[in-house]
Amino acid sequence: MGQILRNWRVLAATLFSAVLVAGAYLLARGIESPSVAEASTETALLQAIAVKDSDGDGLPDWEEALYGTSPNIVDTFSLGMTDGQAVAKGLVVPKAIADIAVATSSPSAPDADGLPPAPAEGTLTNAFTKSFLSLYLAARQAAGGADLSEADMRNIANESIRSISSMVAIAPDYKSAKDITVSGSGRDALTAFATSAEAVFAKNRPDTSKSEVEYLKDALEKNDATAFSSIASIAKAYRDAAAGLAMLPVPQELAADDLLLVNTMIRISGITSDFARVNDDPLATIVALEQYPDAAQSLATAFLHIREIYAATGVSLSAGAPGASFVNIMKNVEDKQQARTTKTP
Repeated sequence: MGQILRNWRVLAATLFSAVLVAGAYLLARGIESPSVAEASTETALLQAIAVKDSDGDGLPDWEEALYGTSPNIVDTFSLGMTDGQAVAKGLVVPKAIADIAVATSSPSAPDADGLPPAPAEGTLTNAFTKSFLSLYLAARQAAGGADLSEADMRNIANESIRSISSMVAIAPDYKSAKDITVSGSGRDALTAFATSAEAVFAKNRPDTSKSEVEYLKDALEKNDATAFSSIASIAKAYRDAAAGLAMLPVPQELAADDLLLVNTMIRISGITSDFARVNDDPLATIVALEQYPDAAQSLATAFLHIREIYAATGVSLSAGAPGASFVNIMKNVEDKQQARTTKTP
């Protein structure tokens, strides 16, 4: 029992390092999409979630969700020590391993069996505890009941996070090619589509001044509860804009990229919604941040291709012309990036 309690902390560190490595790989591709913060912000947020300790008890908030302790109470079970110390001494254990015999000195807790309450069903935090327990018990059985090494625990951590990530990633696309109405082609059709698409985005523009990543940063670093309503507003804007765009007849030349745009915006809407779950399901936010750069890249790719198609067809829309903001989204992003680069000494 002592071995698994010690290794649980190794698991925590390994879990976050695995996510950070994966996120860093995606971020290294260097493709920036509209309305997203810089890569360094996303990496910093992953680190912030990993170390955030609201009550300063030595136990990060995300771990408190696994142990059933309160992120706002230093000594949740009145043991005369901080929650971090209680965990280190084995007096509080994760629900995932609670059915393994525990010492009689373990504290009583709100549920019937005297153990900390499990993370809510349906959360990724709950799924992780179950995945970890299953893999841990299988590894112990394969080892003939012997304690596992730190290397074994790291392997379990990596397999658990891969399992959770793939579970989230398999959601089907919102629309398929057969759901998109293809109509017309050429300059006039492209110009008309740009005007209609611009109107869809204008109608569904959220009343916010920052990106979803920056609002998550405010929620974590400034404890700004109002940031969550802004995150929800942005998620809704992505979703509603995608739904509106999917209803427009699209020129033949844009069919594939329009479909990519619609499905990617729905994906980012779901990812953004998970940003707002950082307090009650922190692992959902961790996975969302891991997936965010890849989704942002897909969004940028769709807009880049759309811009190239308009250019190849000879359709040029100057600033202020109907449809220009839709066609030139990536050009505007590139101009802003260039301006930031120029200002950097």
